[in-house]
Amino acid sequence: MKIGVLALQGAFIEHQKSLIALGAETRQVRLPSDLEGLDGLIIPGGESTTIGKLATAYGLIEPLRQFATDKPTWGTCAGLIFLAKNIGIDSQPILGLMDITVNRNAFGRQIDSFEVDLPIKGLGEDPFHAVFIRAPSVTAVQGDVDVLSRLPDETIVAVREGHLLGTAFHPELTSDLRLHRYFYDMVEQNLP
Repeated sequence: MKIGVLALQGAFIEHQKSLIALGAETRQVRLPSDLEGLDGLIIPGGESTTIGKLATAYGLIEPLRQFATDKPTWGTCAGLIFLAKNIGIDSQPILGLMDITVNRNAFGRQIDSFEVDLPIKGLGEDPFHAVFIRAPSVTAVQGDVDVLSRLPDETIVAVREGHLLGTAFHPELTSDLRLHRYFYDMVEQNLP
């Protein structure tokens, strides 16, 4: 099994380390040809407008959209924004695949970043320590989107729609590999 990590900006190396710890082969994705032979893809956090501009410059928007239409793809933080169908503005390049509405930078500036222990559906009883850095939130879900986690105030911060996974926080910044294992299992189940 080979899982790619979009490596235009953000914490892509941390995602790779987590995947390698689980036994996955990984590849950094910077060009359309880097998607060939991959079974899954992680779109990491970073700055969503920058990721969109760089993906456009490298001719990645349509290849990423085609890849994520069929293969497991996980967006974390900015990656969640990149996967969403509605982000409140039309000027930013996105893949527009996940039937969710996202509020970009929902929790304020970097100084307003926080950490919290969250229950996450599918990860067992123990809470997951989630790191939020200039994070988005999901303000609406449609269709077959399953809400996996909410903050205590009911703000949606983790969702799944079939083979698409989205988290508003940064699991790669913790030593807890359960979410990466969850995605690894999604990829494994999607193999022919």
